[in-house]
Amino acid sequence: MTQSPPKTPKGFTKAFWVSNTVELFERMAYYAVFIVLTIYLSSILGFSDIEASMISGLFSGGLYLLPIFTGAYADKIGFRKSMIVAFSLLSVGYLGLGVLPTLLEAAGLVEYGKTTHFSGLPDSDTRWMIVPVLFVIMVGGSFIKSIISASVAKETTEATRARGYSIFYMMVNIGAFTGKTVIDPLRNVIGEQAYIYINYFSGAMTVLALLSVILLYKSTHTAGQGKSMQEISEGFMRIVTNWRLLVLILIVTGFWMVQQQLYATMPKYVIRMAGETAKPGWIANVNPFVVVCCVSFVTRLMAKRSAITSMNIGMFLIPLSATLMAFGNLLGNDVISGMSNITLMMIAGIVIQALAECFISPRYLEYFSLQAPKGEEGMYLGFSHLHSFLSSIFGFASAGLLLTKYCPDPALFDSREAWEAASVNAHYIWYYFAAIGLISAFALLVFAKITGFIDKKKKAKV
Repeated sequence: MTQSPPKTPKGFTKAFWVSNTVELFERMAYYAVFIVLTIYLSSILGFSDIEASMISGLFSGGLYLLPIFTGAYADKIGFRKSMIVAFSLLSVGYLGLGVLPTLLEAAGLVEYGKTTHFSGLPDSDTRWMIVPVLFVIMVGGSFIKSIISASVAKETTEATRARGYSIFYMMVNIGAFTGKTVIDPLRNVIGEQAYIYINYFSGAMTVLALLSVILLYKSTHTAGQGKSMQEISEGFMRIVTNWRLLVLILIVTGFWMVQQQLYATMPKYVIRMAGETAKPGWIANVNPFVVVCCVSFVTRLMAKRSAITSMNIGMFLIPLSATLMAFGNLLGNDVISGMSNITLMMIAGIVIQALAECFISPRYLEYFSLQAPKGEEGMYLGFSHLHSFLSSIFGFASAGLLLTKYCPDPALFDSREAWEAASVNAHYIWYYFAAIGLISAFALLVFAKITGFIDKKKKAKV
């Protein structure tokens, strides 16, 4: 019989810590790029707000849809091979994001510097070369979404799983914080070219993760190697016919639609409303900073509570966060000297948003991992990310439309006065997302009541 790897003094295997470390590198790479992806698409490649939002939404959505399939494939070939494939693709993709603008500049379509000067690129089909590059990153990233969280499930027991996912989520947010930290200092030094060079940083991080897996990741947990495609298909059907998981995914999608606005709306919103000196990377970093500081405490606080109870608390915090973000455009004189009210209230909203995430995300992953039959952890944890597919598609699409309507690009207007008149109700954007969050919170409350009632009836019959 296969034996588990020896436990470390803290109760986790070496493979657990390697998995979390490479997750740290991958998150650093991803968030360094993703925080400014819509700006990269507009400022570097010449896409409009709506086009940039749609491309980003489809990219992010695909990143979270594909794990349903790549997770099942990872169950078949094993986690180590899957990680090697994933980090190889990610390295190629991020380096491609850095090289593509160089090719466009060499073709005479654009000139990069502190600011970008287009010479026909916005009207050229050549800019759509970004699609296959993003597709490579999407496929590589989709493996990671299922593999690492499933590896955590494999390398923990029921008794240590909540703590294991708390550590995992803390590492995710340390990576997110570090990755977002890089862009603002780089932008201050070299201007809009920072959106190009940040991709080389991300490529270096994924190469480092690839080497770590090759040299250090060894686990006797092989996640169901040798499964036939029929067995994988049967497992997939068990998931898609599990009504509880499907309904929970739909409800949690509302939370993530609001969360996605850190990347879909916030960067452009704060630069347009607070000025070019605004630092969206630092503002977004409030989220992972709060999560890193609070997630372990929240997990311990809610240890004796069910996953659904913990998630309910977080869901009722999220509409409050979006409402606070709207207040930045309603306050009069700056509350804090030297800080725009837009920035101040954005930070306040993100603090609440991060606390909500502490209550929701680790317990959500725990909930899904406990539903997974042995050998199907990759598939189930891959399926758990379906909410991010839906929230990316709808969240980014909504962001593009709402930005265009309430907070359009100042470059489209002949004068500052004309733009100010067009963006006077920019804060309305956040009211939409507050409403989405509130509906989702009540939906989860109803879900908890119904499922609790059903479970009690089943126990009574037994």
